[in-house]
This record gives sequence, structure tokens and C-alpha cells, in this order.
Amino acid sequence: MHAPHQRAARRSTRPVRITVIAVGLALTVIPVTAYAGGLTHRATPHTTATAPRAAAATGLDDPAKKEIAMKLVSSAENSSLDWKSQYKYIEDIDDDRGYTAGIIGFCSGTGDMLDLVELYTERKPGNVLAKYLPALRKVDGTPSHEGLDPNFTKDWAKAASDSAFRKAQDDERDRVYFNPAVEQGKADGIGALGQFTYYDAIVMHGDGDDSTGFGAIRKRALSKAKPPSQGGDQTAYLNAFLDARVWAMKQEAAHEDTSRVDTAQRVFLKKGNLDLNPPLDWKVYGDSYHIG
Repeated sequence: MHAPHQRAARRSTRPVRITVIAVGLALTVIPVTAYAGGLTHRATPHTTATAPRAAAATGLDDPAKKEIAMKLVSSAENSSLDWKSQYKYIEDIDDDRGYTAGIIGFCSGTGDMLDLVELYTERKPGNVLAKYLPALRKVDGTPSHEGLDPNFTKDWAKAASDSAFRKAQDDERDRVYFNPAVEQGKADGIGALGQFTYYDAIVMHGDGDDSTGFGAIRKRALSKAKPPSQGGDQTAYLNAFLDARVWAMKQEAAHEDTSRVDTAQRVFLKKGNLDLNPPLDWKVYGDSYHIG
């Protein structure tokens, strides 16, 4: 696997559990806002509505647009468009968040890796990673590998060959990051590009209550411009959001290269491609990418 130039070093706090309200992938929907909830069980996977397909994509949750989003994030996270090859990825990138792994960079030190392995074990008891649950609970919130070494990385790669583990990664990515980003974007009246800017921000910064989390970035943007849902101009609002995102990135040395915004998301915005329609050409950390 091509080593990433700058694997996302995100989430100083454990991800907030979000109650996700189902949204059909191919329907015109009424925007809803995700809210924090104290779930005792994870939300069940969404089912795809069977009603006739709308004439235009409803947003980033359109299957084709979602695939584009996965490739865009992978270009920044793994220097590759082949996001499906990242299920087995795992390493400590020395960002004080322990091990970073999988398709979205689940971290042993931030809680989302623990949530993932718990879900996998609920669905498949006795799996190769189940024995690490006590250690993952102990190291949550720390960079420690205590109880994980020396075989955790090998067992992670082994688990990645199991379709149930890959499905668990998909579901946790959607529950914690993708669905909340899309739903908040729809509530704010922004299109697929805007929804992607939200998703990429939550992936890197998380949705905790810290000053550089997604919520704080959005709040900073709202102080500068109104989103379409409040009568504002979409382009002006997205520029304000990306300005706030760049500010947040620069607060941490690991994120000081802001090319995933400057030479990717801003490129699409300057071209007026608010629906994130291909062809797409962008750069991340100096590498060029294309989706036809």
C-alpha cells in the first residue's frame, strides 16, 4: 500500500454518538438535523428506498456521489483513490492518538476504534479482534499500545479479510461521520460539494466540543456568512466554511499542509461545481488526481 503523505490526525475527544434519521439514497427529502443522543445500541443499517429515482441527485448520499466522496478522502488519507484497499491499513503515525487504521482512520486513542471493534464483536462474537476489547477500553483517550502489542496489527489485517469486519467499518464510518455530515449539509441547504466539505472536516477534526471540531468550524463560518437555509449565498457560505476549516487545520502541526482544501475543495468551488459533478481534477500534497 502506498504510504499516506499525511494521514489525518484527528479527534482529540471520543466521537459523539449521533442518532441518524434514515434518508433514502435516491429520494428528494426534507432536510433534517442530526442530534446528539445517548444511544444504548447502534442504529441499524439504513435500507435503500425503492421509490422511483429523482431526476437529479439528492446530495452526497447519492451512490455515485458517495463513491466520489470516498475517493476524495482516500486521496488525502492514503494517497490513493482505491479506498477499498484500506480496510487492512493500520499504523501508529505518532500523533498521540495511538493506532490509526481502516478506511477512515479509526484511532485506538479516540474511541472510534473501540466502537468499531465492539460492533464487530456484537455481530460476530469470538472474532480475531474481540480479545483486544479490554485493552482498547483501557487505552481509550491515550496514545498507549498497552495490551495491544505485539500482535494487534497482524490481527487487524487478518480481520480485514472478513466481510463482516469490512461491513462494520462501512457502517461505523457512515454512522459517525458520513450520515451526520450529509444531514447537516442538507439542513443548511448546501449541495453535494458542501456536504463533502462537512464530511471531510468531520473525518479530520471529529465532532467533539473542542475549539477545532466540526461544530466549532461551522459556528465560525456562520459568524461570517449565512447558509442557503438562512437566505445566504451558497458559494459565499462555503468560502467562509473553508476559511474556518483552514484556520482549524493550522492549529495543529500535523495539519499545517492545507492542500486538501486549497488545491481540492476550493478548486471545485471556484469552478462553481456545487453538485460535485465529474470530471474532477485536484491535487493533494502535490499529487494529481482525476475522476472522469
